[in-house]
Amino acid sequence: MALTKEEKTKAIVDNRRDEKDTGSSEVQIAILSKKIAKLTVHMTENKHDYSSKRGMDILIARRKNLLNYLKKTDLEKYNALVAKMKEDKKAK
Repeated sequence: MALTKEEKTKAIVDNRRDEKDTGSSEVQIAILSKKIAKLTVHMTENKHDYSSKRGMDILIARRKNLLNYLKKTDLEKYNALVAKMKEDKKAK
């Protein structure tokens, strides 16, 4: 369920702070969200794939911790990122 190079690059470009940014909280959250979305589709088709379920739970917890960190450090960026994630979800 790995992301393709194009999917990962698009997530980085859409959420980076500057030209060289590849590891900020916003980028990490965007990449994790893409992975979670992909695993969600897989889990609807394969309900008894418990290893993937565990992996998805770990990714969800990691994203939650990053969101909490971003909320504590920069509330404006947190609100903008959450709004962007909601828009992306509605677009699908």
